[in-house]
Amino acid sequence: MTVDDRPATRIERDSLGEVEVPADAYYGAQTQRAVENFAISGRRFGRRFLRALGQIKQAAARANGTLELLPAERARAIERAAAEVAEGRWDAQFVVDVYQTGSGTSTHMNANEVIARRAGEILGGVRVHPNDEVNLGQSSNDVIPTAIHVAAADAVRELLLPGLQELAAALRAVASRYGDVVKVGRTHLQDATPVTFAQEFGGHASQVEAAVRRVRAAAVELEEVALGGTAVGTGLNADPRFAPLAIAELSALSGLPLRQAGDHFAAQGAQDAAVAVSGAVRTAAVALIKIANDLRLLGSGPRCGIGELRLPAVAPGSSIMPGKVNPVIAEAAIQAAAQAIANDVAVTLGGQGGLLELNTMLPLIAVNLIESIEIVGAAAANLARRCVRGLQVDRVRVAEQLERSLAQVTALTPVLGYDRAAEVAHRAYDSGRTIREVCLEEGLLTAEQLDRWLDPARMTRPGRIGAGGVEAGAGATDASGAAGGADAPAGGEGNGHAAEEP
Repeated sequence: MTVDDRPATRIERDSLGEVEVPADAYYGAQTQRAVENFAISGRRFGRRFLRALGQIKQAAARANGTLELLPAERARAIERAAAEVAEGRWDAQFVVDVYQTGSGTSTHMNANEVIARRAGEILGGVRVHPNDEVNLGQSSNDVIPTAIHVAAADAVRELLLPGLQELAAALRAVASRYGDVVKVGRTHLQDATPVTFAQEFGGHASQVEAAVRRVRAAAVELEEVALGGTAVGTGLNADPRFAPLAIAELSALSGLPLRQAGDHFAAQGAQDAAVAVSGAVRTAAVALIKIANDLRLLGSGPRCGIGELRLPAVAPGSSIMPGKVNPVIAEAAIQAAAQAIANDVAVTLGGQGGLLELNTMLPLIAVNLIESIEIVGAAAANLARRCVRGLQVDRVRVAEQLERSLAQVTALTPVLGYDRAAEVAHRAYDSGRTIREVCLEEGLLTAEQLDRWLDPARMTRPGRIGAGGVEAGAGATDASGAAGGADAPAGGEGNGHAAEEP
């Protein structure tokens, strides 16, 4: 028989009867039925989930071999085949749509069938049973929840926490590098009293650091796995020694500190840990959007926007406008974060799919949770590397805007009063003059008094202002970082009101 004469299909059998399966497929009848039953999206489980599934089967085979529940040679063959699944060798054989049976049984049997056929090859062409041997001591109802926890915890460790930590460090570095620069603060997208870049970017870094703490706290729950509960949480048909041993093997394979669920009925009837982690990822995504939006707002222009920041130019920005450069790295991060927020809705709805002794929306939870963890981690790292690390502050632009800010008049309310200060602000706005110019031209304050009260650097640390608008203690600095206020009278801690009236 030539290659062209080989049959395109072979006959496989399951409990429902005969099924035609592609001749070269490693999967069998149950997988083929699932392919036909669930032709919905074309979306498949990703590499990380399949790696977790392979590791679970590898750990189970080791445990069953150690306990002599399987002949040693068969256990080793199953373990080797499962390791190949974990490594990605047979990813093309995982052909079931993610929108399938709510327990994930179809993908679970896909794994059992592929491993069984490959183990049979390793043994020289003998038959290995996908249910009786590969699935010994297991059920879809405890294996798939375990795979979700292992894959999600792995993604948190490998991608999300490192990505967020890298972004936080990059933001702290900007805060340090430009910490001496005082700039216009903004509330409601309108000019407000001054802040420093150290304060603004330190706030961003603190947001990300808080997200790291939340993710870590939530992810601890992923370390508790359902393996050992079998069908409904009772552990029926599993040797009582199996789960502790298999979970110990799985910990060694995955590098995760896994432990058996304290209550298998909760572990299989609900997916609260996955929902909690998804919520922490969503919160990190919200922080990512806020930070990325601030970066592109402060970098808007370059000439006709705010223009305080110069973001790295990484790509041409327009197919029609030559020379245009857009904040594309920030935009990509925002889109990834938006997708994670949308995924969280799906995970939350999936969590509501716990019906009696089993959650029946496990595939939906798995794909959305893992994707969210992966893309938020990758987007955070990308924002750090390709945007935050290379951004620059336009000191000239910052100084010009600061001088023209009408919000500087806020510092004069202790000496002018609120109403009089408001009049100054309106006159400055209507005439196009600065607050300083209006006060000088109208004789409201002297130049010396304005130097004291309109020192932008001192406005950023009001709790340290003493009488006469002078910072308590020595060493105050102006916006450029040079020592300032040397000719002003020293004052102790005060209430912020002037020692002299104009």
